[in-house]
Amino acid sequence: MRQIKQSNKLQDVRYDVRGPILVEAERLEAEGHRILKLNIGNTAPFGFDAPDAVLQDMIHNLPQSQGYSDSRGIYSARTAVAQYYQSHGLTDTGVEDVFIGNGVSELISMVLQAFVDDGNEILIPAPDYPLWTGAVSLAGGTPVHYRCDESNGWNPDLADIESKITENTHALVIINPNNPTGAVYSEETVKGLVDIARRHELVVMVDEIYEKILFGDAEHHHAATFAGDDVLCLTFSGLSKAYRVCGYRAGWLMISGPKTAAADFLEGLTLLANMRMCANVPGQHAIQTALGGYQSVNELIGPGGRFFEQATTASRLLNKIPGVSCVEPRGALYCFPRLDPEVYPIEDDQQFVIDLLRAEKILVTHGTGFNWFEPDHFRLVTLPDIDVLTEAIDRIGNYLSTIRA
Repeated sequence: MRQIKQSNKLQDVRYDVRGPILVEAERLEAEGHRILKLNIGNTAPFGFDAPDAVLQDMIHNLPQSQGYSDSRGIYSARTAVAQYYQSHGLTDTGVEDVFIGNGVSELISMVLQAFVDDGNEILIPAPDYPLWTGAVSLAGGTPVHYRCDESNGWNPDLADIESKITENTHALVIINPNNPTGAVYSEETVKGLVDIARRHELVVMVDEIYEKILFGDAEHHHAATFAGDDVLCLTFSGLSKAYRVCGYRAGWLMISGPKTAAADFLEGLTLLANMRMCANVPGQHAIQTALGGYQSVNELIGPGGRFFEQATTASRLLNKIPGVSCVEPRGALYCFPRLDPEVYPIEDDQQFVIDLLRAEKILVTHGTGFNWFEPDHFRLVTLPDIDVLTEAIDRIGNYLSTIRA
């Protein structure tokens, strides 16, 4: 019988957050083991509930959510998103500049399908959220990874970006706050990134899904505010993380800058939006209430709040393990610790996390799964409460003690 094979388009596409390590975790669960899954930033399993007002508004609108909506999104949601950016200084933003999607993930894929031609190069940070790399490859483009500097708080290396720009470079991706490192970029850094795009006539694609999850004195700066009217800026954000509704799939894309010059691209994006009919309508009804109401995330990100305390505790405990160093996250929901190669001579970091999983029943993600260059990092989700997180890191330390050089 003829073998049915996957498309060649998937040859360079990876999503290791749910790759072979998850398959192994599921095998162990089938054998009866209890696995602590610290591989995905999924808030609900760790006791983070959506704000009541968001739930109530979505339930209230269910009877009116049974049909398709406008392919770009319901008017109230798009208006709320436009007004949100207006309140952050982007006064030219209007309803027509907003697309609602089934989470940021769908919108990233749609944008890249509409934008990328075969062989186009797209600059992506390393480490990155791997959907960006996979979606560029799937669209026929070439992901080119620029280095973020761990010794400089994981800020992008602007000189490295400049060195990797060619005549075939078409866009610069920014992930701020960053997944997986927890970095929050300074105003100077964001301006520097946008200035590179301006000088080289690149489109800026900025993933800001963690923009409200900030710790200490960290301040988020929207790249679009520096892009002005001469740099096309595509800003992606949504409700999943700050409002603890990952399953609602409510994200948005806001377009700013020289939209007239981008008319052909936007026509293509509208075509793709029409082809998928519309985003999940019940989830769209949550957007206006979420953006306009009381911001309950503030209770989680300050001293005493779970997001803050768990992130700082995790980085502190990781730094106590011999041969492990971790830059304290300034935002998001992750730590990205480094394993000193002289202490832990790991050559295959995917095998390392599988071995850790088998030994301690803890599921994390290897650093090369985020397109980091060397097999010397892993990502840890900081969502469990303090007691569970402390025990998990103790068990990671116990396993590391067995493989120290």
